[in-house]
Amino acid sequence: MKKLTDIAVKNAKAEKKIRKLSDGNGLVLLVYPNGSKYWTYRYRWLGKEKSLSLGVYPEVSLAEARQKLLDMRKLLSEGQTFPMQGRPLNGRH
Repeated sequence: MKKLTDIAVKNAKAEKKIRKLSDGNGLVLLVYPNGSKYWTYRYRWLGKEKSLSLGVYPEVSLAEARQKLLDMRKLLSEGQTFPMQGRPLNGRH
């Protein structure tokens, strides 16, 4: 799979439906029909697909999104809580 580039992210055009541009390891750029671009981390937890917002492009660059992805993957592997969700990842409340 090809990694995204800064130019590809900047030039990503909106379509009638949401476009999903993958960078690998669960990092996805969602390009909405109105032209807005959101970084998300897509992952599986306890057999269910989950997603976590990492920020809005261009406020969060490709490099920053990749770093946030690494941080979130580390938290997930350690069973830590994602700060924006406020819930433990082990499924207990």
